[in-house]
Amino acid sequence: MFSALLSSLVACILSVLVMTLGVILSKHTLSDREKKSPFECGFDPLKSSRIPFSLRFFLLAIIFLIFDVEIVLLFPILAISYISFTFTNLLGCLLFLLILVFGVFYEWEEGSLDWAQ
Repeated sequence: MFSALLSSLVACILSVLVMTLGVILSKHTLSDREKKSPFECGFDPLKSSRIPFSLRFFLLAIIFLIFDVEIVLLFPILAISYISFTFTNLLGCLLFLLILVFGVFYEWEEGSLDWAQ
C-alpha cells in the first residue's frame, strides 16, 4: 500500500515539475494572425469560411476512412485463424472480404472513385 502511494506521489510531483519547467523555459513570441490560426486542408483561414468545397474530396476522404477501419477489422481475423483455423472463421473472413469487394465495385460504378473527369 505504501509503495503504491509513494509511486503515485512521485509521479504527480514529477509531472507537475516537468509542466512547470516547460512553462518557464518556453519561448513566448509574438506571432502574427496566420501562425495562430488553425490550418485546415489548404483553406485560407483569413477568408470567408462559407466558401464551397469539393464534395468529391469529402467523399474520397470518407471512403478512405471506411476502408481503413475495415482493414483494422481484418487483423483480428488473421490472429484468430493463426490460433485455430476453422471453417466458420474462413467463412466469416470470406463474407467480410466479399462485402468489401462489393463496396468497392459500388463506389466505382457510382463514380465516387473518379477523381478527375
